[in-house]
Amino acid sequence: MTKGTIQNQEAFLNKIAGKLGRERRTSVERPKWHHQPQWNVYKDASQDELLNIFKKACEAIHTDVHETQASSLQKVLDNVISENGGGPVIIPDDQRFKEYGILLNEKEVHVWDITRGSENIEIAKKANTGITFSDITLSESGTVTLFNDKYIARSISLLPAAYIAIVPKSSLVPRMTQAYHTTQDRAESGEAVATCINMISGPSNSADIEMNLVVGVHGPIKATYIVVTDL
Repeated sequence: MTKGTIQNQEAFLNKIAGKLGRERRTSVERPKWHHQPQWNVYKDASQDELLNIFKKACEAIHTDVHETQASSLQKVLDNVISENGGGPVIIPDDQRFKEYGILLNEKEVHVWDITRGSENIEIAKKANTGITFSDITLSESGTVTLFNDKYIARSISLLPAAYIAIVPKSSLVPRMTQAYHTTQDRAESGEAVATCINMISGPSNSADIEMNLVVGVHGPIKATYIVVTDL
């Protein structure tokens, strides 16, 4: 495809500015808001209080929450996989699985392999359980945030029948305000930030038809969060 050219750009923009009754603007200044109530929600909550808020929010979004220490994470994870019906299981190519000593005992475990391209997606479609870590966790809404990239693919949390998120307690923040502030700080400091950030609040659901909630419409029909209290 040949690269297009822009014709009469300056004249067009000048005309728009004239219709708005002002001169052309060449830069944008971030507004300074006098009132920012979004920062006051759960502002002084401790991590324990945020965890309680998180668990209560998960009740409303049909999501099971398990608490465990890192030493028992393997056992709890195996139990949840079994409760979901076992494998096949798909996980990202994420070093945190090794760092936390997670060894999946299922025979059918696929680790996302970038050399296999779209074949990974087909495997994810047939998987019974997808597992990822939560990078930032929103207490207010029971939401896990995933910094997706080519190794930690969106398909892992979207396509399998069940989804498990491993949630380090240290990842809990009050709400979306803090999550986006964190990513903004990272970007401004020059740190590479994922170009695809997904926020997941429990299993897929929809209330579009006569306001009747239906769970499992366009993704996992079951979601489980495993909170690791000493991570």
